[in-house]
Amino acid sequence: MAGPTTAQRGAPGRTDTSARPPHIGPEGPRIGRRLLLVLIGVAAALLTAFVVWALYGSSWFRVAEVRTSGVEVLSREEVEAAAATPLGAPLVSVDTDAMERRLRQKLPRIDTVDVVRSWPDGIGLEVTERKPVLLVEKGGKFVEVDTEGVRFATVDKAPKGVPLLELEPEPSASLRRFGEDRLVREAVRVAGDLPEAVASDAQAVRVLSYDAISLRLTRDRVVTWGSGEDGAVKARVLTALMKASPKAEHFDVSAPTAPAVSGS
Repeated sequence: MAGPTTAQRGAPGRTDTSARPPHIGPEGPRIGRRLLLVLIGVAAALLTAFVVWALYGSSWFRVAEVRTSGVEVLSREEVEAAAATPLGAPLVSVDTDAMERRLRQKLPRIDTVDVVRSWPDGIGLEVTERKPVLLVEKGGKFVEVDTEGVRFATVDKAPKGVPLLELEPEPSASLRRFGEDRLVREAVRVAGDLPEAVASDAQAVRVLSYDAISLRLTRDRVVTWGSGEDGAVKARVLTALMKASPKAEHFDVSAPTAPAVSGS
């Protein structure tokens, strides 16, 4: 039986390529990747341009209202007037730090303030006012002093429940060493350490020197406090003394381990 012909076997040195796909060089996939990167870049640029336009150029995110919270003595109107919020400006461009500085400078009663963006079109003013703990009488008016010894406002009428500061420092080494501002801070410290029941009856805090601070209470009662040190201990001792001798006129807690009562 005859074997396959030469044509059937194929010519020597030749291979059958009819079943192979056409050759594609490396340029094809590389071009495809480049095109994809170009499209992604164009899309990102368009998106960025749109966001910039929306934030700065459109009317969607412009300041339209101001909301103020936390005011007690101050009014919303005076806070918002001092803030000078740029109504109509792009919300993203508002300098909130500058607004905070402006508010603290124009309104010393403000202790802290946060100016926040309220998207899409608002500004929030979150105010914390200083609280007076002592009053300094001056020219028929009253200067309010806060917990840090800052004299922040002058009012015509004394707020209820805030004692007067009677600063009468004697010429002494104590005054030269500590200075008047330190004595004010010590008086504030004492006022802050008073028990609630005593604080409500306190009419004045008298300061002669760093370690000679006393309190004048209702019903002609006097408390010798001494220095501002050991305030919490002195407060507890004073509370116990006043419960034990409710009719006493003078309480001395300057040495809390050896307190004294008189005039009962």
